[in-house]
Amino acid sequence: MKILLKNGMVVSGNGSKKQDVLIQDGIIMEVSDSILASDAEQVDVTGKILFPGFIDAHTHFDLEVSNTITADNFATGTKAAILGGTTMIIDFATQNKGETLTEALQNWHKKADGVSSCDYGFHMAISDWNAQTEKDLSVMFEQGVSSFKLYMTYPAMRVDDGVLYECLKKISKMEGLVGVHCENGDIIDALIAEQKAAGNNTPCAHPISRPPAVEAEAIHRLLTIAKLAGAAVMVVHLSSKEGLEEVLRAEDQTVFAETCPQYLLLDDSVYCQETMEAAKYVCSPPLRKKIDQDALWDALKNDQIHTIATDHCSFSMEQKSVGREDFTKIPNGMPGVETRGSLLYTYGYRSGKLSLEQLCRLLSENPAKLYGLYPRKGVIRPGSDADIVVFDPEKETIISAKTHHYHMDYAPFEGWKLHGDVQDVYLRGELIVKNGTIQKENFGQYIKREKGSFL
Repeated sequence: MKILLKNGMVVSGNGSKKQDVLIQDGIIMEVSDSILASDAEQVDVTGKILFPGFIDAHTHFDLEVSNTITADNFATGTKAAILGGTTMIIDFATQNKGETLTEALQNWHKKADGVSSCDYGFHMAISDWNAQTEKDLSVMFEQGVSSFKLYMTYPAMRVDDGVLYECLKKISKMEGLVGVHCENGDIIDALIAEQKAAGNNTPCAHPISRPPAVEAEAIHRLLTIAKLAGAAVMVVHLSSKEGLEEVLRAEDQTVFAETCPQYLLLDDSVYCQETMEAAKYVCSPPLRKKIDQDALWDALKNDQIHTIATDHCSFSMEQKSVGREDFTKIPNGMPGVETRGSLLYTYGYRSGKLSLEQLCRLLSENPAKLYGLYPRKGVIRPGSDADIVVFDPEKETIISAKTHHYHMDYAPFEGWKLHGDVQDVYLRGELIVKNGTIQKENFGQYIKREKGSFL
């Protein structure tokens, strides 16, 4: 079957141009100023922007954490994702203590296979480093997992500096990329104890116990270790000006950075609200101050931050309520996969902070390159998968828990206005979303990834 998208503004990381796009059998066949194809279904997209399908390289679906399971599984999470223009997610398959990496990967396939509405891949989060884990690394690459995650906090997942060095060195030799959650877990524990001793058990203690310094210190330590190991690293969910300064200070090494919409658009004043209202925003790292937002926006404008993901990790208000009397028991996380593109178009592009080309790089092209998907994904060009977002730059909507597709009962951006929103979404040439309504579910496939190409 052939589909011809006529007169859209095709966006790439290098430029934007009014062009036609011809699709056949799920692949982009031609992109040029004027295409004649009488045997194709013609779709007029005049006035619309055509982005490559968005890639969210940081999600947590169906994750057991904080004595519960995230509200969104792969069925609900990927449905929300593709409605927001995200045609591929990369979730974190997580090795529990005592498991092999192979067992962990199998567990995540059981969660995702057959129920995902967008394409998907997995990073592998390592918690138990031993001889078998090291042996399993080569199996991961064979199975299309070329990126990994390490944590510098959280008792169940944290690795010490020696393990961090060993993992980075081994994975670097295999040309893999490691993303790291950078917070100093020991200092956080001490600061939490101080807050509790002072009788502060409310969410307002959350940002106090995880100040920017604990992120910055961990980033500095990570980059020191990475330099010794000769490894490239990705600092995930970068949230603070202090942390950013550590990234920018690094010399003679390859460092990538990711941030999230919540760190660009929300600030820590939300923690001063009534307990359960504040609990909605408890995530780690926590939301910061306006000065941190400004620093992150400046870094994005200067191409010093390379991707914007969501760290989608959703919980219902009932799940959040277990921390009503103790902020440390509030499950950490917020949703985001459905609104990422439209929020950044509205508050990034339309506000003059980012260009369309930068949006394309941050949401599509850069994650495709870094995580071994390019040029199959992340670009509208002949030979690539026909993953295309038809974006209406003038459509106005309001974010609401009443209309979102997450399996949860609140929206962190409740009431925020969007000027520009997703109209249609093609996944491998199939029209999955039409006029903002999903047409076909469970069409997603597992995508084996190659080794990434550094930017």
